[in-house]
Amino acid sequence: MEQFENYLFTQGYSKTTVVSYLRSASLFSNWCHAKDYDLETIDYKLCLEYVKKIQQPRKGKSLSKSTIKHQVGALKILFHFLIDDNRRSTNPMESINIRGVKRTLNHNLLDQNELEDLYYSYKTENIELPNCPSVAMRNKVITGFMVYQGLNTTALKTLKLEHIDIDNGKIYVPSTRKTNARTLELKSLQIVPLLHYLEKDRELLQDAIQSHTEALFPLNSDRFDIISRYLFKNLKRINHNVKDMKQIRASVITNWLSHHNIREVQYMAGHRYISSTERYVQDDLESLQEIIETMHPINSI
Repeated sequence: MEQFENYLFTQGYSKTTVVSYLRSASLFSNWCHAKDYDLETIDYKLCLEYVKKIQQPRKGKSLSKSTIKHQVGALKILFHFLIDDNRRSTNPMESINIRGVKRTLNHNLLDQNELEDLYYSYKTENIELPNCPSVAMRNKVITGFMVYQGLNTTALKTLKLEHIDIDNGKIYVPSTRKTNARTLELKSLQIVPLLHYLEKDRELLQDAIQSHTEALFPLNSDRFDIISRYLFKNLKRINHNVKDMKQIRASVITNWLSHHNIREVQYMAGHRYISSTERYVQDDLESLQEIIETMHPINSI
């Protein structure tokens, strides 16, 4: 498991998470060894057998659904490691999902019209003191990235000048500890405000805070909430149902799923695993037990 441990750390997982994932992987590996199953060849049906096993009560106690979901998630990552290490070509755990775990992602979402209205209605003209026109333009650009590219605080902080390709109408979003890198299209209506910001407002803001870096949105600290607090104060004036950046991102991803297939949305959202994207699907998934009993019948353990 040493190689898997190194892989987890290189992917940016915390020490606590690594310890937890290693424990789940070790339990699974020991089970495979006892069953004479090979990690490099085990298939979907046999993985279901393992999940059914950990669902069964032991000494009168059952694991919670959230614990089982966590263990399955760890094994998905284990198989991604084996794929990256050229020891497998597929992830047999990829489509296994645990039904019944509390989901809080899809509440109070904004529809597409509400999202776009936040961008259209964000005021950048006739800005009066003590408000700053350059701050208003920056915040409109950020609103556009949230509404049309689904970016969150972490992604916005990683953006640099070099990541904007105005000529081709694209933006490159670097990878973070939790998300993959991706290249996304800019909407035509984003181009003019973005150009204005790049050619004038960004430099003015850099001078004002004495922070001359390559960051697309200059800060004099690591706290992006210095920007987002004021931004969301204005967004809530446009729509009182606006809560925070997580709500907007969840709304964007959910709306994407109405127009794109799930793999496309996985890429656009930067999700490392398809299970992360599936959390935004509105319809309930089939229960694991139904899959086991009706699609892949196996003997009781």
